[in-house]
Amino acid sequence: MEEESDALDAYSRVVIGVAEMVLPSVASLRVRTGRGEGAGSASVLTEDGYLLTSAHVVEGAAQVEAAFADGTEQDADVVGRDPLSDLAVLRARGPVPAAIRLGDAGRLRIGQLVVALGNPLGLAGSVTAGIVSGLGRSLPTRRGRVVDEVIQTDAALNPGNSGGALADSAGRVVGVNTAVAGIGVGLAVPINPTTNRIIASLMADGRVRRAWLGIAGAPGPLPPTLVTKLHRRAGVRVAQVVPGSPAEVAGLRREDILIAVDGEPVVSSTTVQQRMVADAIGRRVEITVWRNGALVDVIAVPRELTEDA
Repeated sequence: MEEESDALDAYSRVVIGVAEMVLPSVASLRVRTGRGEGAGSASVLTEDGYLLTSAHVVEGAAQVEAAFADGTEQDADVVGRDPLSDLAVLRARGPVPAAIRLGDAGRLRIGQLVVALGNPLGLAGSVTAGIVSGLGRSLPTRRGRVVDEVIQTDAALNPGNSGGALADSAGRVVGVNTAVAGIGVGLAVPINPTTNRIIASLMADGRVRRAWLGIAGAPGPLPPTLVTKLHRRAGVRVAQVVPGSPAEVAGLRREDILIAVDGEPVVSSTTVQQRMVADAIGRRVEITVWRNGALVDVIAVPRELTEDA
């Protein structure tokens, strides 16, 4: 009994410590759009007023108000949105509390304690705790695209949590709460080197430029001869080639298995997306595929990803 009490106290101390460290930097958002009023959460990125939230929270925003735990309220402007990652950056028009510390979701392990902080159902300053239930999940967005490497947690999330912080036991923000997938299932966009670059682009330019190939695919097994040669078991099997896309122009086909892009191995759709950065737009990109029992190189010239792509 005493051991259970000690464990509970230790757990409580961690959650209390995270709450005291992070909660002052989490804002409750009131968002007015042409369709009405919505709510969400945001975290202070920098002490000069940049805030991090979910793209869907501020979609179509005409006015955004941020309220903090210390009673501070500030109007905020949308600096940039990236629907593909479901991240957005705001800037408050006045002073804000201290900035959060960003962590690295790549270091998370299933079963690890995480704490969700936000403003669910209009209840400002709410804290829930749970564990990392899964890693590498995919989250469909409203535009039919997919956010990869999403964190799954059983920390209770409700409407209004979106845009809030998911923190580890050291108080480092490792995710941005974005959705409730079902009872007991919450999802968060990870903080990692890829999303850090997205955030930096939104702060600097108000948008993220990406290259677009025009394929959809999923991991596919490699034949034994390639497994021995490449020392890996999977590539990306092309399931769809968009008509008129750079992929179609380059000659990519359904059932091709992508092996490498620009000489770098690809093993998932995520690794293909990671190669489609701004400097690939309009550039000749070499793509190696396995087709009909042979390795084939094709040259594609990706276009810039647009809202219609």
